[in-house]
Amino acid sequence: MKPNIIYIVSDDLGFADLGCYGGREAQFGNVSPNIDRLAAGGMRFTEGYANSPVCSPTRFALMTMRYQYRLRGALEEPINSRSKGNAELGLPASLPTLPSLLRDAGYRTALVGKWHLGYPPAFGPLRSGYDEFFGIMAGGVDYFTHCSPKGDHDLYLGEDGHKEVGYLTDIFSLRAVDYVNRMADGARAGTPFFLSLHYTAPHWPWETRDDAHIAPDVAKNLFHLDGGNIHSYRRMIHHMDEGIGWLMDALHRHGLAENTLVVFTSDNGGERFSDNWPLVGGKMDLTEGGIRVPWIAHWPAAIPAGAVSRQHCMTMDWSATMLELGGGQPHADYPLDGISLQSVLRDAGHHFERPLYWRMNHRSQRALRIGDWKYLKVDDNEYLFNITADARERANRAKREPERMARMREQWLAWNDSIPPIPPDATVSLGYSLKDMPQR
Repeated sequence: MKPNIIYIVSDDLGFADLGCYGGREAQFGNVSPNIDRLAAGGMRFTEGYANSPVCSPTRFALMTMRYQYRLRGALEEPINSRSKGNAELGLPASLPTLPSLLRDAGYRTALVGKWHLGYPPAFGPLRSGYDEFFGIMAGGVDYFTHCSPKGDHDLYLGEDGHKEVGYLTDIFSLRAVDYVNRMADGARAGTPFFLSLHYTAPHWPWETRDDAHIAPDVAKNLFHLDGGNIHSYRRMIHHMDEGIGWLMDALHRHGLAENTLVVFTSDNGGERFSDNWPLVGGKMDLTEGGIRVPWIAHWPAAIPAGAVSRQHCMTMDWSATMLELGGGQPHADYPLDGISLQSVLRDAGHHFERPLYWRMNHRSQRALRIGDWKYLKVDDNEYLFNITADARERANRAKREPERMARMREQWLAWNDSIPPIPPDATVSLGYSLKDMPQR
């Protein structure tokens, strides 16, 4: 029997923000008890990555199961709200996607949460394989007014604007529970569902459930450069974790938990208040802190509890895995770059070599991870790190191993020749600079 699939994506979560990844307790206690429970009952990946250190490019890869660099919209770092109405910067409706291919395989499909892949009428979740959509189109909104950085109201039901009072994280969680409640009878009768639950938490602005009073002021600048702290940040994660608990309770209540694959991750590394220890850097960086993220898979029918894997993987691999498990078939004209991890999920000891490539317009960054080693370029500086021994990327081995350095550089260049170049009009959108805060 095909599993139900729930793909949970947090936004700008740091590698060590969760208890199960070594995160510290908050003043109120455990930050992520429900997510930690998923890890304890399933498999936790210690060397998994996002396709990009910034949000919308990763989401292109998630949807298409291919390197995002093949699409013009994904060369924006990231798509910003000023692109509203642009007919080029988004996920083309003609492309096969994970939800469209799963729908072809008999799944009912829904997205609750963040889209960030272009605006209607040219783009949108309902045009790319989802039967239902409730969420935001922009990259970030205020948690109470639900307005984008442009000031536009940005909460949708389908493609229609929707007004709803409440804290956005809770609204998304309750909508996800409602979806499971509505799909449960069909799932038990043999019609599985695919639910994308893409939170905005813990993305700025730094608002907890109790911070509605600051929303009018924050609306003037959603980057919230003069606010927030680690305490509010951890509370935002905890609110998301509570919602995931509500969702798991619904699965258990309907007898669906055993045969539902729940995958949890982040779209990229952490931002201002995140904990990335022991990694360096964060969002927008190709150092480990910008791209190495939590990956948790929970599926009691197939994944042994308490499993830990060091398999290298990235976002598009997980989407390819879901497609295979759901019986979907890739489109012949769009061969996948993602590689299924099904064999790893069933046996944590299974391992295969998985070269991983990245490229960023921002600071002319490039990276290649293969085996223990990583080639990295930032601005005009090149580095070679043994990541297994030096996850913090402090010991540059380039001069000690010039042959390895040259070989990995050439391997990256050959890969880069296989994808479109970055066009001159591609934009990099930074929310803050050294004028706002010291370099991390």
